[in-house]
Amino acid sequence: MRKFIIAGNWKMNKTPTEAVELTNTLLPEIVEAVNVERVLCPPFVSLAAVAPLLPEGIGLGAQNMHWEKSGAFTGEISAPMLAGLVQYVILGHSERRQYFGETDESVNKKVKSALAHALTPIICVGENLAENEAGQTGAVVTRQVRAAYSGLSADEALKTVIAYEPVWAIGTGKAATPEQANAVHAQYIRALLAELYSVEVANQLRIQYGGSVTAANAEALMKQPDIDGALVGGASLKPAEFAAIVRAASTS
Repeated sequence: MRKFIIAGNWKMNKTPTEAVELTNTLLPEIVEAVNVERVLCPPFVSLAAVAPLLPEGIGLGAQNMHWEKSGAFTGEISAPMLAGLVQYVILGHSERRQYFGETDESVNKKVKSALAHALTPIICVGENLAENEAGQTGAVVTRQVRAAYSGLSADEALKTVIAYEPVWAIGTGKAATPEQANAVHAQYIRALLAELYSVEVANQLRIQYGGSVTAANAEALMKQPDIDGALVGGASLKPAEFAAIVRAASTS
């Protein structure tokens, strides 16, 4: 059975008190799925409150970080600040690219900084609606993956996770079909990783799907051969829904 990673991205939701309440409600629903790597990603202000609640086997992730260790970057959080508190960090999320001007180059810098501080980067790639409709999915995803892994060794690459998130499917209720998502994973991500490193590295590296993952479509997505998990957004704020997604991974 493949090792799935299911990450719940809470985005800009929940105060620290609310995050504790959500975590306590969520944990009984997902704690027994020990064959699935489960990660919760609350906002920065809730990380310290959620961390002591998590049992062994359920990870904690940040939603972003800066590439510098320290400096005059008001409002930013660095990898050393996160190291020891979280195990994962989401980098290059489409909302960061769209609203905050993140580039392929800045994502690469963040990936390197995360790895240097023993954090597992969840590297997000994906095309927007205009690019999808113009038939540019392959070109966009290939460019983003190639840039994210620029300068990384095979050993470093194996310490990362990729999340393919078609931007047109995030928060819209639309999702790529399982077959469409799997094709992108196989043709534009895993094949490129095999070219950059080796087939062995490409097969070991986990590729998540993100983009309106729900209890209704999770099982079909998880059964695809090149989908190794999910980066879950809105559904991760609903304990029963998120638990159903974890169960779908656990039994696939």
